[in-house]
Amino acid sequence: MTGFDCQGHAEYADENDIVCAAVSALVITCINSIETLTEDRFSCESAQEDGRIVFRMQGESGSGSQLLLRSLALGLEEMEGNYGEFIDLIFEEV
Repeated sequence: MTGFDCQGHAEYADENDIVCAAVSALVITCINSIETLTEDRFSCESAQEDGRIVFRMQGESGSGSQLLLRSLALGLEEMEGNYGEFIDLIFEEV
């Protein structure tokens, strides 16, 4: 995986949106883990008001980063299975 885009809000609930919170926790943990636990370089842009995060690996990424990105995808796929009305996952080959 070379990166991901996350955009929008889940709108599962007006308050205490557990879907949005869970997606945010998975995404932020993945980014922080790549930053802290690997030496790989990446770029990350975010806009809190519209819930957008654009994350891209820079150059070659190691096995640790790839494992973390695959773990993120797995977690999001599980959430989509349970909350598909509120989550759309689109995978693209580049």
